[in-house]
Amino acid sequence: MEGLAHFWDASDGVGRAVALLLLAMSVAAWVLIFWKGWVLRRADGDIARAVPAFWDAASLDEGRVRLAALDRERVLLPLLDATVAQPAAGTLEARGQLDSQLTRRLRDALHRGLAHLQFGQVLLASIGSTAPFVGLFGTVWAIYHALVGIAAAGSLSIDKVSGPIGEALVMTAAGIAVAVPAVLAYNVFGKRVAVCEAELEGFAHDLREMVLDATRPER
Repeated sequence: MEGLAHFWDASDGVGRAVALLLLAMSVAAWVLIFWKGWVLRRADGDIARAVPAFWDAASLDEGRVRLAALDRERVLLPLLDATVAQPAAGTLEARGQLDSQLTRRLRDALHRGLAHLQFGQVLLASIGSTAPFVGLFGTVWAIYHALVGIAAAGSLSIDKVSGPIGEALVMTAAGIAVAVPAVLAYNVFGKRVAVCEAELEGFAHDLREMVLDATRPER
């Protein structure tokens, strides 16, 4: 802590701004990591419980009640609502075939659900890819600032150079420390979102087929 306090006192406005930016990126990344981990865990568990419970229901109304109780992240219920929705009379949507209407409504509901699950992925990717370069910029600037100070002092020695430069290299380490958790979380969450996406697509497909089968004439 003493070394960090000395580095902070020795830095100028640019160096402090870079340090604060890295701190903000780290806080944002960890908040997203904990929040998305919680959301995806709930969504994954809810999908695993809600889909079988829906298909075990005796009617659509009962199935909707079960989904409403189990689907806490609201990624399944909008798919059912899109399936049973009726287009307004006289609209372009109402002129289409039933299968086309279902495909359009289910696609829109699926995209909204996936947008909820994917929220924050872009920020994690941005932090993971830019934090090392922000830290490197801070290192370069801190070294420059230290050398200017040494030159202004009029004397040069290993002791006077190694201390400021060593402290400046902390910025590079900080950038890497911020980036690594963000990159790992992005990869892990991307895989979990893909699993949820596959389950949601399968549920949407089954709902569509259920409605179409009900409208097909019996042979």
